[in-house]
Amino acid sequence: MKSFFEILLTFLRLGLTSFGGPVAHLGFFRDELIEKRKWISEAQYADVIALCQFLPGPASSQVGFALGLFRGGWAGGVASWLGFTLPSALFLTFCAYGFTRYANGVEPGWLIGLKVAAVAVVANALWGMAVKLCPDLVRRLMAFVAAAVLVIIPHPAAQLGAIVVGGFAGMLLISRDVDDNARDPFPWTPAWKVSITCLAVFFVLLIGLPLVSQSTEVLALDLLDSFYRAGALVFGGGHVVLPLLETEVVRPGWVSTESFLGGYGAAQAVPGPLFTFAAFLGASVDASLWDVPAWMGSGLCLIAIFMSTWLLVPAALPFWDKLRSLSKAQGALAGANAVVVGLLLAALYDPVWAKGISGAGSFALALVCYFLLAVMKVPAWGVVLAAALVGGFYF
Repeated sequence: MKSFFEILLTFLRLGLTSFGGPVAHLGFFRDELIEKRKWISEAQYADVIALCQFLPGPASSQVGFALGLFRGGWAGGVASWLGFTLPSALFLTFCAYGFTRYANGVEPGWLIGLKVAAVAVVANALWGMAVKLCPDLVRRLMAFVAAAVLVIIPHPAAQLGAIVVGGFAGMLLISRDVDDNARDPFPWTPAWKVSITCLAVFFVLLIGLPLVSQSTEVLALDLLDSFYRAGALVFGGGHVVLPLLETEVVRPGWVSTESFLGGYGAAQAVPGPLFTFAAFLGASVDASLWDVPAWMGSGLCLIAIFMSTWLLVPAALPFWDKLRSLSKAQGALAGANAVVVGLLLAALYDPVWAKGISGAGSFALALVCYFLLAVMKVPAWGVVLAAALVGGFYF
């Protein structure tokens, strides 16, 4: 097992340079840790990716956490998460101080530019996911039906219900070819008792936190519950958590719509996992609602949204060799992913488009941003920064 600090520095480098979203992150991991450092084999890496695609939550962060576990046990998992997550989390926390303090309630032009860029980024992500996850008529129909339902019923329960129904539909309607070839054992897995304990704690928190938060009027518990559920129930990665977080923090009035969308745009300009958007939201909670420093709110929400990762990955590792051989499980995953596309389509309509496009100028800028992303293949962070600059001069 390698030292804590070696793993920390390795992932800190990745956390500072891994731009481009979850799929790009997996490419960075492979280049640095599989090809260069030979931490695990290609087959083992493919199995880890498959596992984390099956689990809810931030897939690239889960893969990084698993690689840290393989390399250094529990300490290695902590080191990998800290190195990969903290750079973007700290930057977004600092951003929140500025976002919540613009004068006289007037939106600055650069904030409008970031909101417009968010439209292009979500639209580009939606198209890329739709091409990959909805290749046939059945899954396209599932996506459109889910989008229609979620536009009409924008509630977390509806989002979770749609994913569950999509999973069952996938089991019945989608067949998947399964590779039954033998795989190399993982370098490290937790004991079965530890794995089962992690799974039990995951469900205890998922069921217990809503009950506790509803019986009290403590905002910290409400935030802990909301962000834990966001990390525990979302399939499809960072872009997909957007509608759930919007429902959880904007509708109750904890964070303004303008700050939410502006922060989401800023999150595109930083490397590392998009789930660190939670740090921005925690630091942006309306100061009139609680007497807590912004940095403490940031830390609370960041920890809450990643708690499910720390529990689900160790819980699933010992089971994965059996689960990955079941065609029905892979069909359920395919169905859930199709619904995820519909969820993102609903989010593109509201709040992203509804709040980000306010006239001909913002629409034109959104088209340019989309062209740069989809056709010119400009990195998302570059498009976001450019949109902020244009917005500062134009709006």
